[in-house]
Amino acid sequence: MAQLFITREFRFEGAHALTGYDGKCRHIHGHSYKLLVTITGEPSEIPGHPKSGMIMDFNDLKNIVHQYVIDPLDHSLMLREEAPLSRELKEQYDNIKVFDFQPTCEQLTLYIAHILEPVISPPNRLHRVCLYETPTSFAEWIR
Repeated sequence: MAQLFITREFRFEGAHALTGYDGKCRHIHGHSYKLLVTITGEPSEIPGHPKSGMIMDFNDLKNIVHQYVIDPLDHSLMLREEAPLSRELKEQYDNIKVFDFQPTCEQLTLYIAHILEPVISPPNRLHRVCLYETPTSFAEWIR
C-alpha cells in the first residue's frame, strides 16, 4: 500500500535574535511563522467508529500542535541562553523562551519535531515539519 499523509497548517507570531550573527538578524526582530505538520499512517478501518477512514482527526492534530508548540511559542521572544540580558528578560516577562541553541529557523524546526515526535500516537508517525520564517524562506525536517 502506498504511504498516505495528512498535513495541517498553523501560524504563530514570534520574535528572536541571533546572538553573534553577522547580519541584521542579530537584532531582536519578529516573524509571522507558518508551520506545516505532516502525519503518516493508515486510515482506521474500524467499522462504525467515528474516526473510521481517517489517519488522524485534523482537530486532534490541531489540539496536539497547539498544546505543545503554538501556545508556548506564540508571541514569545526566543533567545539563546548566552544572549545578553536573556536571564533578566526571562525574570521580567512571561513569554521569553531561552534555548541552549541558536533560535534559527532550522533549529526551531528540529526543536518542534523533537517535541511532536513522541506525542503522535502509534501507529501514526510524525513525517514532516516545515517552518516558514518568511513567505519565501523555510526549513524542513523529514523523517
